[in-house]
Amino acid sequence: MIRRCQLLPLLVAISLPALAQNPLSVGGVAGSPGEIKSGYIEIDPLNDAGTRIPVSIIQGSSPGPTLALIAGTHGYEYPGITALQRVRASIDPKQLSGSLVLVHIANPPSFYARTIYYSPADGQNLNRMYPGIADGTLSQRIAFAITSEVIEQADYLVDLHAGDGNESLRPYVYMPFTGNTQLDKAAKGIAMAFGLDHIVIDNRPVSNPDKSLYTDMTALTRGVPAITSETGQMGSNDDYWVDKAEFGVWNVMRHLHMLPGAAVSNDNIVWLTDSEVVRSPASGIFQAAVKDGYAIAEGGLMGTLFDEFGDEIQKIRAPFAGVVNYVVGTPPVSEGEPVGMVSKIKAD
Repeated sequence: MIRRCQLLPLLVAISLPALAQNPLSVGGVAGSPGEIKSGYIEIDPLNDAGTRIPVSIIQGSSPGPTLALIAGTHGYEYPGITALQRVRASIDPKQLSGSLVLVHIANPPSFYARTIYYSPADGQNLNRMYPGIADGTLSQRIAFAITSEVIEQADYLVDLHAGDGNESLRPYVYMPFTGNTQLDKAAKGIAMAFGLDHIVIDNRPVSNPDKSLYTDMTALTRGVPAITSETGQMGSNDDYWVDKAEFGVWNVMRHLHMLPGAAVSNDNIVWLTDSEVVRSPASGIFQAAVKDGYAIAEGGLMGTLFDEFGDEIQKIRAPFAGVVNYVVGTPPVSEGEPVGMVSKIKAD
């Protein structure tokens, strides 16, 4: 899961799609028009084991934009990872205009260790490390590599998330609103094209590009329209969740005229705003009283926090009336970590 940060209003101009279909290189992978190439961005050891990030470059035979698709920022969020494998297996580069950069697993240490939120290598959340540091911890070096090798070469970006291994989540998209008319129009276009019926409007300002923290915000500070999708929950990799992520990717490509055919319109959107993450006041055992997607009243019970003996620590209530985007669905919680998120339904 992810949350957001801030933009200096006239910081950047929107990047424009390339006018020619030139070869594209990401890490150790060199693409070429009409072909699919796969390999790794190597993150060398530095007081740790290092890692290697699997990526694919798919270049069409015709010129067009470069769309970056990033999965596996949190290692327990599987549907986006599987969706990108399916896209790579199914796409015909000869039908593609422009280029795809697929980051199959952005956070291999977390993926292989099956950890939520944090990397076992350094205890850090990759989606708080951007734009990264070239000689920092492993998560910081991964963020630096993805920023320089992927994000800064993209014209559009989709960061594919899901409810983490502890989160029961109803699918939705984070759609940024920065105040930059062109950037916001482009982001809204890909948010609607992704096809989910709940879109959270994120209208907080975007941060300094050197302190962007999040994958999508790093793109926005560099003039790249970006959204974040949430399709899946509780570590599930069922087709139900994977299909939503895969459909979103194909439909975004059609929306951007990278593939033949019209994008499927999304005419049944519930627009959400003023989202707030509700955090645990202490470490303990959380028992949810709501499910993902529930409507909740202001002060409504989200769940109860108990100690290890089953004695109540505190009832946790909604800060306002709205929709429960996700709620923690497994018992353990640590102080300061999320127990859920609530958004208001946009009135007009």
